[in-house]
Amino acid sequence: MLDDRAHHPTMPPRTPHPDSMPGIDAPATDFGGPGYRRPWPVRLGRVLMQWRPDKHPLWLRLLVALVLTLLAAWLRMALAPAESGGRFITLSLAAALSALYGGFRAGMFSTVVGMLVINYALVKPYFSLAFDDPAEAFWLNLWHLITQVVVVGAIALMQRQNRALRRATELVRRTAQRLNDTFEVSAVGMAHSHIDGRWIRVNRTYCELIGYTEAELLQTRFEDFTHPDDLAVDLELLQRTLRGDIDHYSIEKRYLHRSGRVVWVQLTVALVRQSDGAPDYLIAVVQDISHIKSVEQALRTTERLLNQSHVMAGMASWQADLRSRRFLTLSGSHVVLDLPAAELQAEELRAITHPDDLPMVDRTWAAAVKGLLPYNIEYRLRIRDEYRWFSVRAEFERDAAGHAIRALGVTLDITARKQAELEIRQLNATLEERIRERTQALQAAYDELESYSYAVAHDLRSPLRIINGFASAVVEDEDGLTAAGRQHLDRIMLASKKMGELIDGLLKLSQVSRGELLRQPVNLSDMAQRLLCELSATEPERLVHWEVEPGLQALADPPLVEALLQNLLHNAWKYSARTPQARIRVTLDSLDGVRAFCVSDNGAGFDMGRAAKLFQPFQRLHGPNEFVGLGIGLATVRRIVVRHGGLLKAESAPGQGAKFWFTLQPPLQR
Repeated sequence: MLDDRAHHPTMPPRTPHPDSMPGIDAPATDFGGPGYRRPWPVRLGRVLMQWRPDKHPLWLRLLVALVLTLLAAWLRMALAPAESGGRFITLSLAAALSALYGGFRAGMFSTVVGMLVINYALVKPYFSLAFDDPAEAFWLNLWHLITQVVVVGAIALMQRQNRALRRATELVRRTAQRLNDTFEVSAVGMAHSHIDGRWIRVNRTYCELIGYTEAELLQTRFEDFTHPDDLAVDLELLQRTLRGDIDHYSIEKRYLHRSGRVVWVQLTVALVRQSDGAPDYLIAVVQDISHIKSVEQALRTTERLLNQSHVMAGMASWQADLRSRRFLTLSGSHVVLDLPAAELQAEELRAITHPDDLPMVDRTWAAAVKGLLPYNIEYRLRIRDEYRWFSVRAEFERDAAGHAIRALGVTLDITARKQAELEIRQLNATLEERIRERTQALQAAYDELESYSYAVAHDLRSPLRIINGFASAVVEDEDGLTAAGRQHLDRIMLASKKMGELIDGLLKLSQVSRGELLRQPVNLSDMAQRLLCELSATEPERLVHWEVEPGLQALADPPLVEALLQNLLHNAWKYSARTPQARIRVTLDSLDGVRAFCVSDNGAGFDMGRAAKLFQPFQRLHGPNEFVGLGIGLATVRRIVVRHGGLLKAESAPGQGAKFWFTLQPPLQR
C-alpha cells in the first residue's frame, strides 16, 4: 500500500455505492426527503422514458394501435364535419401514441389504418374509396405518410437510444459495483491516494493488516508503522515514480503492527496518469507475506543445519535425472566428499569407480531402476588419486506408468569404517590364534590339575588306611593303654575319618569336571520324587512334607543332574531338621526372565551377606556343632550347572529357609 505522508483530520468521503446514485432507475423518493413525490407530469415522463415496447407481444401492440386509431377517427368525426380541414390531425396523434406504446411497427400500422379510415369516411364521395380529385388525394396521403414515417421513426429511434442508454447505465452500475466489491472485499490491502499524499480510499484488509482502525490510520504517518530499515528504499522508489522515472514499483518491506510484531508485506505501487500525461493518483496493493517469510527462514535454517550435518557426517545428498543421466549434488555437499564437481555425468562417475566394483554397481543400479531391489550398496571411488569407500542409498520417483524418472540419494564416506573393519578382521584373526593357543594351554593345565587332584586324593587313601588300621589295632590291644592314650587314639581315628571324607569330596569334584557331557531327556519330577523317598527312608521318624511339580523335563546329562538334585535335596532335608513342620518344594519358576527349576525349603536358611562363600569347596555357613557336612555339595551343584551352560542363584534369610534356582541350558542371546 502507498504510505501516506500527510496528516488529515478526517477521511475524505468514499465514492458512493452505485446503487445509491440518482439516475434513471432511482426511486421517486430520492429527492426531497422521505415521503416526497414528483409531480405527475414528471412521473409520466419517466414512465414513458422507461417504457419498453419489446416486453409486450406484437398482437397486443397492434390491437392497442387499432383501438387508438379508431378512437382518434371517431373523435375527429365527432368534433368537426367532414368538409372541415385537418382530417389527419387526430390520426397523427394516434400514430404517435401507438409508436410510443408498441414501437415502429405499431405506429406504422396505426398510420395505415388511419389513412384508410379517413379516405373512406371523410373524403368525398363518403364511405367509399373513390376520389373526386385523385391527384390531390394522392399528394395529401403521400405527405401524411412521409410525415408519419418521420414521426414514428423518430419515436422508435428515441426508444432505441433510450434502451441503449439504460443498458449502458446498468452496465456502468454493475461494473462500479464489482469494482467497489473488489476493492472492499479484497483479501489484499488496497488503497488510492492523491499525489500529495491525501487518501482517496483505503480498504478494510489494509487496516486489519497493521491493526489500526480507519480513523486511527489517518492520524498516523507511514514512518510510524514502517520498519526503519525499509523506510529509505520505499521513499526513494516513491520519488522515482513521481518524477516519472518508473511507472510502478514492487518491494518487500516490513510494517510494525500495532501490537509490536513485525508484518512482512509485498508492496506494489502504480501511478495513474491523466489523458494529457499529468500524474492523477496512486494505486497501492499490499499482500501479507509473513507466512512466506517464516517458511523461507525455516528453509534457510534447515539448509544450514543440513550443511552442518553433511560436514559432521561426511555425507552428500544428490539427485539424478535418469533421462539426461546427470547427477547433481545438493547444497554444495560435493565439497564434503571432495568430489571433483557439483554436477557429474554418469560416464564421469563410472570413470572414477573402482574397476572391481563397476560391474556390481551397474547391475544393482539397473535392477533398482526397474524396481526389482533397493539401491543400497558400498563401493570405491577414486578421489585425489586414491580409492575411498562410499555407502550409497537412493530412492526413485516414478511416472504414472511406473518408469523411474528421477533418483534422490545420499552418499556417505565410510573409508574410515572400512579401514577399521579391516584392522578388526586382522586383529580377530590374531586374537583367534592367540585364544586357540591359550585355550590349549589352559585345557592342558586344567587336565593336569584334575589328574593331579585325582592322583593325590587316590594316593592319600593308602596312608590313611594304614594310620587308621594301626590305631584300631592299638585300641584292640588295651593292655597298658591309659585313659589319656585311649583319648588320643580316638582323636587320631576321628581325624583320619574326616580326612577320608575330604578325599572323597575331592574325588567327587574331580569326577564331576571330568568326562564328556551327554545330553538326554531327563524327567526331573520322577528323579526328585525318588530321591526324597530315599531320604525319608533314612530317617523314618521325621515328618517332612514335600511337593514336586509334575512334568519337569530337561535336556541334560542324567548322572550329573541326579548328583545336582541329590545335593540340593540333601541340603534342604538337612537344614530343615530343626523345623517343626518341615516343607520341601521342587517347582518350575523364572530366573531373570528365563525358565528355571527351583528347590526351596523352610529350614534354617543363611545370611546373604556371606553368600560369596556359598559355592566354594569346603566353605560352610554353619558351624559343625549345628549341622554336619564338608561344604562340597553346593560346589558340586555349581560345577554341574556351569558344565551345562546354565545359571544358578540362591536366596535366603536366617530362619526363613532357602531357595535355589538353576537352569540347564545356556540363556538365549537377544
